[in-house]
Amino acid sequence: MVTASQRGEGPGASGSPAGGKPSRAGRNLPAAIAVGVGLGALILLALLVARESFLAIIAIAVAIGTWELAGALRRGAGIELALPVLLVGGQAMVWLSWPFERQGALTAFVLTVLGCLLWRIRGGPTHYLRDVAASVLTAAYVPLFASFAAMLVAPADGAGRVLAFLIGVVASDTGGYAAGVFLGRHPMAPTISPKKSWEGFAGSMLAGVVGGALTLTLLLGGYWWQGALFGAALVVTSTAGDLIESLIKRDLGIKDMGTLLPGHGGLMDRLDSLLPSAVVSWLLLKAFLPG
Repeated sequence: MVTASQRGEGPGASGSPAGGKPSRAGRNLPAAIAVGVGLGALILLALLVARESFLAIIAIAVAIGTWELAGALRRGAGIELALPVLLVGGQAMVWLSWPFERQGALTAFVLTVLGCLLWRIRGGPTHYLRDVAASVLTAAYVPLFASFAAMLVAPADGAGRVLAFLIGVVASDTGGYAAGVFLGRHPMAPTISPKKSWEGFAGSMLAGVVGGALTLTLLLGGYWWQGALFGAALVVTSTAGDLIESLIKRDLGIKDMGTLLPGHGGLMDRLDSLLPSAVVSWLLLKAFLPG
């Protein structure tokens, strides 16, 4: 669940690369492309060979993302998450979402929240509310949102649904990156992510609408207008996800969530646009397509 999201002047920009020589876009572009292509190929292979194996990829991404977010909160603000509870509960949300869909994911989420409340008692009253609130936010933001990506793959045409979701986010990122780097002049949110531009957002919207129309008609047999709406919605959620994570990182005073992916930062730095988009993708595809 990783895209080659831009780190330059496009909508997905959030900082400079974690290492290597940066391009004019502000990141180690060759490394970023190599990592993005490699992870994309892994996901495509999983979907084509046995789509159920996509759940394992989501589960691993959820565990790593939760670990990275916990570390960032600890480094930046001294917040201690109920990490063991979140790791176990996160896996439950992902794996129960396949057979039981929303009921399974929601049940696991509620039990995880209860576990966080109980786990933090051992630390006493100091910062109890702060730590529990951050733990509940993490449970919703990472594994619960990711469970909607797992639900995408459950129907018979699940591989196509996941591809439509991923292609929509990648199209948004790529279109925004290209337009932002070459045409970006007007900042979208200068105090949150200075390199984002309205020109980059326009490029994202154009690429997202075209990508959505093509994927829904060619992969899923939907109508072109459904695909256009789908693509536009993913552009909005992808951009919002980037902005939300930029806000979190600015609040914590950090540049990246981690250093796992060369040219990208941490895995959470690439999940930012995917997590909210997974929720909207599931909702729209559920409404547009039978099954």
